[in-house]
Amino acid sequence: MHKSGITAALFVAVLLLPVVFSEPFYQHIMIAAGINIILAVSLGIIVGYLGELSLSHGAFYGIGAYTSALLMTKLSLPFVLAFPLAIIFTGLMGFLIGIPALRLSGHYFAIATLGFQGIVILLIINMVDLTRGPMGLSGIPSPGAFDLFGITISFQDKIPFYYLTVAVMSVVLLLTRNLIGYKYGQAFIATREDPLLAASIGVKPRKYRMLAFVISTAMAGAAGSLYSHYTLFISPDSFHLGESIYIATMVIIGGRGTILGPLVGAILLTTLPEALRFTGDLQFVLYGLMLMLVVVFMPKGVIGIFDHLKQPRTQQNNHAG
Repeated sequence: MHKSGITAALFVAVLLLPVVFSEPFYQHIMIAAGINIILAVSLGIIVGYLGELSLSHGAFYGIGAYTSALLMTKLSLPFVLAFPLAIIFTGLMGFLIGIPALRLSGHYFAIATLGFQGIVILLIINMVDLTRGPMGLSGIPSPGAFDLFGITISFQDKIPFYYLTVAVMSVVLLLTRNLIGYKYGQAFIATREDPLLAASIGVKPRKYRMLAFVISTAMAGAAGSLYSHYTLFISPDSFHLGESIYIATMVIIGGRGTILGPLVGAILLTTLPEALRFTGDLQFVLYGLMLMLVVVFMPKGVIGIFDHLKQPRTQQNNHAG
């Protein structure tokens, strides 16, 4: 089957999922997986194509969530305005943080982003008048409702929210594919492999690194906005350092340097804890063991298995040629 045919078939399958799995629990898992895919794919731009480990993606996720929630609760803006404004504000924060952080690389970049992660959480906790601090922000409205052929569709229901999440996720995947597939992706890889060589052929490393960082953080803001209007309650606990590590783990487990890898990693790390729930207290042991095995024996992530399976076929074709 042609690649576009496979993509279309998978997209139809994604649309039919809430019909096949009609129980609210499964629909909740699907929404969570969609939000995690946005987070993992966005971080994958930094980790996979810039070659840098950002430990602040949870903070940007939180900035998007709090911005969108506050715009609707404090200023009574509708979701159609709060959502894009949250994305823009988070991207702007990414730009401001990127100015000093992107001067660094490797471990120093990771430590710089780690520091920003801590600052954001401290600000959320201490700005009690605005964010209600550790108590969290409650009473966040849902995206609302609209009439379609005389039928009122409310995003308070899981199925409409699932389709909203799929719509945002699809835009993120398309944007990332187009970004990576053309000259920008080649420029990102060139700056990752050898910034000096890239600069010698006209690629401006700082410009492209900033572009990738801002787009990635803005996408995290979109995920944060969706999360806040789905759960209707947010607190600093949802965006701490553990969340940043969790998102980075999705990228590493799935496979860096691809779009499919973070997508697969997000699905695995969202569904695996639920699949192991029947094991009781052993679930965390098994979960950790499986993650460790993937890291040790699959350095390219789960998606690397498919590359490994393709190699014999490619070699056979070469021999036949």
